[in-house]
Amino acid sequence: MTQFPQAADILVTGAGGRLGRLLRAAARRAGSDGTRLAFQSRQPGADIAWAPGDPLSTLPRCETLVALWGATGGDPAALAANGALVATSRQVALACGARRLIHLSSAAVYGPGRGMTEDAPLRPTADYGRSKRAMEQAVAALPADDGMTHCCLRLANVVGADSLAPGLRGTAPVGMDQFADGRGPLRSYIAPGDLLRVLRALSALPPEALPPVLNVAAPAPVRMDDLVRARGRDLAWRPAPDTAVPEVSLDVTRLETLLPGATACHTADAMIADWAALEAPA
Repeated sequence: MTQFPQAADILVTGAGGRLGRLLRAAARRAGSDGTRLAFQSRQPGADIAWAPGDPLSTLPRCETLVALWGATGGDPAALAANGALVATSRQVALACGARRLIHLSSAAVYGPGRGMTEDAPLRPTADYGRSKRAMEQAVAALPADDGMTHCCLRLANVVGADSLAPGLRGTAPVGMDQFADGRGPLRSYIAPGDLLRVLRALSALPPEALPPVLNVAAPAPVRMDDLVRARGRDLAWRPAPDTAVPEVSLDVTRLETLLPGATACHTADAMIADWAALEAPA
């Protein structure tokens, strides 16, 4: 384990996966804006090599903990880690003196829908979404007097960290469901650089200003086929099955009100450019 030599404004745990690596690259690109960021992972390359069970005293003090860790795939038993890790996140945050604890949830908690607000019913249709709903329920059940503000981010697809990412990284035509209008699925997305900006901005707010749940995405959804074209890849169309959903999108009015202009990449071209710059060799 490695001891981070100073206090941090933001400590990001579980930063060894695809999303964590993108956020680390985005932080290197952005440089310092006065915000001290520290990334924790069991994997090499992060600021802090630490794992649950290691001494909490080796972690830095922080104002905000971003709990990025969790399972993204597997059977329901494996995905149950998402709910179980809430207690670990709280334990770490308390040890680090955090005033804000940001939990990474997912738009998958809603299930299919268009323009879904934070008040929409949670009707997940897949095990991953159900595990994130259970995570949010575990957060809601935490003691209210622990000195921290808890906020669950219902995160849209992140370019470079979703199911489309392997196709974008490859050279072969990318398989895509084609609907009756000749287009691919319409989905809410966010560029990884924009996600970092949102996390930094949320961490600068007074803790009491954070809402319990918050949709995080660009203001308007994008076509997945436009993302593929923006990457310069060919499409391998297949007829959309009856079970395919043409649109899944989030309403981000609450985000835009809380953090006006927090996202900059609002088109497929801009999102792909942001991600591709992070993927480029240093």
